[in-house]
Amino acid sequence: MDQLEDELSCPTPGVLATLREIDGDVIILGAGGKMGPTLARMVRRGFDEIGQSGRKAIAVSRYSNAHAKLALNQAGVETISCDLLSRESVQLLPKVPNVIYMAGQKFGTSNQPELTWAMNTLIPAIAAEHFTKSRIVVFSTGCVYPFMPMDGRGAAEETPLLPPGDYANSCVGRERIFSYYSSLHHTPMAMFRLCYSIDLRYGVLHDIAQKVAQRIPVDVSMGWVQGIWQRDANARAIESLRHTTCPPTPLNVTGRERHSVRDIAMQFGKLLGVEPQFVGTEESKAWIWDASRSYTLFGPPTVEWKAMIEATAHWMQCGGPSLGKPTHFEVTDGTF
Repeated sequence: MDQLEDELSCPTPGVLATLREIDGDVIILGAGGKMGPTLARMVRRGFDEIGQSGRKAIAVSRYSNAHAKLALNQAGVETISCDLLSRESVQLLPKVPNVIYMAGQKFGTSNQPELTWAMNTLIPAIAAEHFTKSRIVVFSTGCVYPFMPMDGRGAAEETPLLPPGDYANSCVGRERIFSYYSSLHHTPMAMFRLCYSIDLRYGVLHDIAQKVAQRIPVDVSMGWVQGIWQRDANARAIESLRHTTCPPTPLNVTGRERHSVRDIAMQFGKLLGVEPQFVGTEESKAWIWDASRSYTLFGPPTVEWKAMIEATAHWMQCGGPSLGKPTHFEVTDGTF
């Protein structure tokens, strides 16, 4: 586990160049989720590597898991416990020049849509009101787009945001709220539209491998997926601090190629020695993206898809832990 955390938080040359170029501390809002801890550690390690250990990486979360907070502290990351839905609590946060906003909710949309909308639109308003003088990288999602034809290029940044379902529409709302405050206060921002981050403990590949290993049928209705190694995603998020603008710059962040869910399951079947089972039929549309703009800015990812599949299979074979947070990538009606 420690080795994986070290790999996912190792700063890239682009991260080091970014931290040299920008001034001040970095605060990560909603840092207690799947990606936040390794991203916060990458910022901390980056400051240390460029000889600026006096600058702070500050990770903000409710920290329902005390171990997660302790682990960040031991890595040199300053932590602040805060309910981001509380305007009074947010107003106590230090106003630093660089903000990476990661807060949000995906799961439970169908059961508690009002909470999803509050998490994905009310918190952005509270945060944007407080950090008017900062540059802000806003974590968003590729799910803000509609499903795209498989024979096309995929959704590009100029594609209209017309997604299905409460969750995805609340994510459009998150972007709209931040964009409003960007215009109101001239706050430079970037909309970081990520799909999907790959970690051995969660993500699309983890979900598929787990089903194959447990002999659970793999739903191929959402027949194609894209993804990017979490270290690469973390690095691109930090580097996006150099690309904030007013109005905000949208950036699709994912792997260059789309991959067949059926083929992925077959590859895992060979690696795990299990015959995959399937359910459903591939539909003609899927959530697929054109991320060429991010490649122009950041270059290609450092980890290839084949390597991610092999590492995920090895993790399964070794009994590696799961975060227990499925992506539900197979959902085709937007109801999570």
